[in-house]
Order: sequence, then structure tokens, then C-alpha cells
Amino acid sequence: MQFHPQPQAGEAKPWAFPAPERGALANGLTVLRCHRPGQQVVAVEVLLDSPLEAEPAGLDGVATIMARAFSEGTDKHSAEEFAAELERCGATLDAHADHPGVRLSLEVPASRLAKALGLLADALRAPAFADSEVERLVRNRLDEIPHEAANPARRAAKELSRQLFPEGSRMSRPRQGTEETVAAIDSAAVRAFYEKHVRPATGTAVVVGDLTGIDLDALLGDTLGAWTGGTAEPSTPPRVTADDTGRVVIVDRPGAVQTQLLIGRIGPDRHESVWPAQVLGTYCLGGTLTSRLDRVLREEKGYTYGVRAFTQVLRSAEDGSGAAMLAISGSVDTSSTGPALDDLWKVLRTLAAEGLTDAERDVAVQNLVGVAPLKYETAGAVASTLADQVEQQLPDDYQGRLYQQLAGTGTVESTAAVVNAFPVDRLVTVLVGDAAQIEEPVRALGIGEVTVVTGQ
Repeated sequence: MQFHPQPQAGEAKPWAFPAPERGALANGLTVLRCHRPGQQVVAVEVLLDSPLEAEPAGLDGVATIMARAFSEGTDKHSAEEFAAELERCGATLDAHADHPGVRLSLEVPASRLAKALGLLADALRAPAFADSEVERLVRNRLDEIPHEAANPARRAAKELSRQLFPEGSRMSRPRQGTEETVAAIDSAAVRAFYEKHVRPATGTAVVVGDLTGIDLDALLGDTLGAWTGGTAEPSTPPRVTADDTGRVVIVDRPGAVQTQLLIGRIGPDRHESVWPAQVLGTYCLGGTLTSRLDRVLREEKGYTYGVRAFTQVLRSAEDGSGAAMLAISGSVDTSSTGPALDDLWKVLRTLAAEGLTDAERDVAVQNLVGVAPLKYETAGAVASTLADQVEQQLPDDYQGRLYQQLAGTGTVESTAAVVNAFPVDRLVTVLVGDAAQIEEPVRALGIGEVTVVTGQ
């Protein structure tokens, strides 16, 4: 029997995060393009300077309804026709609203980019915002809210935001609104928000994919270039502030067999020099199955299926007014809530006393830097990261430089950063579980004043 020769690995090629070309259309829309040979699915991200902070009082959630309504008809197509046209060109169009603004994401085969960009341009230029469609989107959103309240992880996130941020701050309230505020939204409110905050002069389009044979300048000029609007200065949301006084809030869920943990505070964003070390240190603490938290709480004690530590940018700005959420999340069985929190605090104290090891730091670098070429194999992943950089007011070469900084960050710096990120006496702990069973064991730990609130 004759076998084919075993394939051998080729020589490794150098990789770097792709750098975009920057330009602008006549209507003021900023454009970032990135030619990625072989990527036949083109990704387009459009960022709108419509932050949640700009939502009118009593209408929290109007940005979310507007984002969803972009794909519900235009001056040329009804909602059903618009969906059918997207399907005919094999495209997907998603949109969502967050604190920095509204983002639309389009993916389409390169051969049908012209048609899909035309549809996207119509959605931005002349959305229908029909009464019936907005009413349906409002009803759908109202249906989602009780399900979110029943989800322990979502309920914990809602409570942490309410606890951390000042009352009256938009960040203290649910991103997509409450039952009261969403119920007050109608098509007139959506159109008023659109007319006040959506314009090309403060927007950005990111295009990534194989652009061979595509006259992108002409194509963008005929589609997104037809979108008109007045000039305006970029929005300037207020500085992010938070109260991270160490305390525990129990959201009571009588009879719950598990307790959802969410422990957090705010810290430096990506403009701060400590960010690479903070990323590495946080990964060593709880970024993977081999992290310290998992080794203790999952492998040694069997309290949980997994606990994660992470950083999430809330809003990033060059002037230092932004911030990132630093958090630890997971779930444990009800009877183990006290012991699990006790061991979690011991991990944090041990980390402060003994520091990370070189081996932990090396694994973190390998996992964060070594897998980057795989992470960015698709045009969508590259476009999303470039859009993040624009949204967070970062330079176009930021991601590439970040990987170099991660590789060059040492164990001592990573230790200092993660210890500063998670000080044991400056953490707000939210527990969603059965207060009757977990309140006393948690009080006995002495990790902060304990308050019990209802589960709704």
C-alpha cells in the first residue's frame, strides 16, 4: 500500500494587524478602507455619533429602537421589500446602540457590494420609521425586558451599573431602556432623535475585504455619498465617574439553586499607558481555564464551571474622560456562595502578596498575541476592531502597536496592573441568589456592607 507523503508545515510568515487607508467623502463622512486579498465577504461598519447620553429625558431606549428601525423600510422599500432585497444579495445588516453611539454592520459578498451599499445608504439617508414598524419594535423590546430580568447574569449587570454610577448618569440605567421609557417611544420620537443626531459629517464608514476590481471611491460616492446632512461638532459626553466603595448587594431570588457573581469597578481605558499590563494581568487572573481563579474555584474546590475576569471599555476618550469596566463574573451553587467568595478574596490577596509568575505571564502572551492571526482571519473581525478604534478615539495603528506592547510587558508590570485593577477593599460585589441562604455567610466574610434588594 502506497501512502501520500505527510504534509509538512510551511515557514511561518510575519503577521501584523492591517493598517487602513483613511479618507473622506464630499458629504463629510470619514472612510477607512482595508484591502484584504482573498476575503470575498466584505464587511462594512458605519459608526453614528448618537450616544446614549443624548437620548431625551424619559426616552431611554430610543437609540436602540432607531438602530433596529434602520432595516425596517426606506423611502424606496417597505420593511418586507427591504429584507427581501438584502436576502437577494446575500447580505446581512445588523445595528445596535451603546454608550458611544449607534453602529450598523453589513456583510455581503464582494460581487454584490454595490447593491448592498445602496441599501445601506438608503437606510441611513431616508429611513421610513413607519408608525406600525416602530410600534412593533417597541412591543418586541417590551417583551424582552422581563426575560432579561429573569436572567441572573443580565440582572447582575443591571444592578452593578445602578450601584457604580451616580443616580442621573445615563450609565446607571439600562442601555436599552426600561419598561416605562420604552413604552413612551413612538415614531415621532425616533425621527426626532434621528434628525438631531444622525448625519454623515460626524459618522465613519469602515470597509474591509477583497476590493480587487472594485472602484470603491466611485461606489461610495454613488451610495453613502448621496446621504446628506448638516455639519456638527462631535458629541462630548461627560466624564465617567463611579463609586467603588467596597460593598455587597444581594439581589434576592428566593429558591435559587445558584448564585450569580458580578464583582466590579471602573479603571483606566485604552488611552492609559497601563492598559497592556492590565490586559495581561487580568488574563492571568481569570482569562482562561488555566487562570488563577479557575484553578482554585473550579479545579480545586469545584464551586463553579468557570469564573472570568475581564476588562470592557465603557467609553474611551483622548481627554481622559473615559473608563473601562474591570470585573469578575461567574456562578456558584447556593451553599458554596460564602466559601467561594472567601476563596476568591484569598486569590486576590495572594496575588497582591506574591505576584504573578513568569510562566503565567508567558502563557498569557502566547494566548493573546499568538492567536491574533487566527482571530483576524475574517474581514468582519478586522472591520469591527477598526471601528472600535474610531469609536474610542484611538490611532489607526493602535491594535498593531498593542500586540507589540503586550509581548514586551513583563511579569512585574502585569502584577502591579492587575493588583491595582482589583483592590480587595474597592470592589462592588453583586450577588443574584437566595438571600435567606447566602446573606449571613456573606456578612461573615467582612468584605463590605451588605444590602439586600428585591429581584425585580
